[in-house]
Amino acid sequence: MATAQKTIKLEQVASPLRRHFDQRQTLVGLGLNKIGRVKDLPDTPAVQGMIRKVQHLVRVVEDKK
Repeated sequence: MATAQKTIKLEQVASPLRRHFDQRQTLVGLGLNKIGRVKDLPDTPAVQGMIRKVQHLVRVVEDKK
């Protein structure tokens, strides 16, 4: 029986230009590499750490239901 995993919806709101290489690579690892991209990601400690590293470049999108 599969368990439902909690997800986080992220949107990239700033450009990775003139940022450190590791921050650019973190965005690519999250599946975000252009402004306006939205991605659903699993809520795991690894993903939380990646979000914390680029928190100034992304925002968490709230679902409107």
